[in-house]
Amino acid sequence: MSNPENSAANSPTNSTLSSDEKRSCFSLATIYSMRMLGLFMVLPVFIMEARQYPGGDDPSSVGLAMGMYGLVQAVLQIPFGLAADKFGRKRVIVFGLLLLGVGSIVAACATSVTELALGRAIQGGGAISAAVTALLADQTRDHVRTKGMALIGGSIGLMFALSLIIGPLLAASFGLNGIFAISAVMALLGILIIAYWTPQEVAIEKTSSRQIFAQLRTTLTQSDLLRLDFGVFVLYAVQLAMWVGIPSLLTQAGVSNKDHGWVYLPAVLLSFVFMGLTLFRLERRGKLKPLFLSSIVCVVVVLIGMYYLSQTTPDVWALGSLIFLFFSGFNILEASQPSLASRMAAPESRGAVLGVYNTLQSLGIFAGGALGGVISRSIGLPGLFLACAGIMLIWLWVSWPMKFVSSSATPVDAQ
Repeated sequence: MSNPENSAANSPTNSTLSSDEKRSCFSLATIYSMRMLGLFMVLPVFIMEARQYPGGDDPSSVGLAMGMYGLVQAVLQIPFGLAADKFGRKRVIVFGLLLLGVGSIVAACATSVTELALGRAIQGGGAISAAVTALLADQTRDHVRTKGMALIGGSIGLMFALSLIIGPLLAASFGLNGIFAISAVMALLGILIIAYWTPQEVAIEKTSSRQIFAQLRTTLTQSDLLRLDFGVFVLYAVQLAMWVGIPSLLTQAGVSNKDHGWVYLPAVLLSFVFMGLTLFRLERRGKLKPLFLSSIVCVVVVLIGMYYLSQTTPDVWALGSLIFLFFSGFNILEASQPSLASRMAAPESRGAVLGVYNTLQSLGIFAGGALGGVISRSIGLPGLFLACAGIMLIWLWVSWPMKFVSSSATPVDAQ
């Protein structure tokens, strides 16, 4: 496949995805979606189902088994990103999906919480996020890349909502081991997709190990990339932390546990419509920076709203509206950040740059899940939402001076 940024058929003035770009975007988003669905489906049922295994009466062991995936992901994102630069994106993606499949099989066959933890750790070894986003960046032009990133970013919210509906249904029919078996099948399907649907890799300049580590050092000292890394850490930490409290508020509003997903799903779907009406149009007009900063403010407003609702009997419509606003801001931030990071990186170092980015994402997931429970137990749900709002305000302050790189690779300070 020719480089889409240099193809005459893909004129820089054309904001429509080419056929190869569509194949790349949809195939990679499908891989990402299946991977995230397989991992998310266990979340609403893991704690309860793990109690049936030997060792399941120890909350710390169960918590460790659940969190092992995120920890291993965080450790391996940078090495996998570096490997994607050196050995090629597709090879790393296939290897990561194989690890995800093996880990899923180990977890499906587990007879104790310890074996569940081992399976989750091997699943976490499939740290392909950097390789997937780097491949997407290679195969799309700058000014349409955010659309592809939006498909991947949006899939996270959608799969999260679907998992809250599908997970309990599958657990009731097949148990926790059945969910892990389905995850293994989806990992295999992902390998077939990358082999037969995703376009051929774009040829990039091969670099030596010394050059790759030099690029990594540059990545770790570039201020705007560090701001993006900090941002994705905060975004996911806040998302996981606030979801410690939101299910409780929905229950207080009269929504049964098994019906929570029916509140999340329409909110997520409507947020995609909002993103489509705002993000792509405003980015083309050079207004990404105000939209980006406004999205952070939007999440702050949501958290303040959750703070007030947590002090009274919440109304389900008010909760649903706030969840819609949260995902509207979340989807815009999730789609635009990796797109910006890919523009700041040279093609031969995108794996390293996105490896660091996805490491901070994984650490944010782990920190949010771990600290959300601690904060809510210490100062209650109102304190949790206020703490998250304060963290988001720090992100707003950190992001304010950031130079937003346009699709023409020109820094835009005053968008």
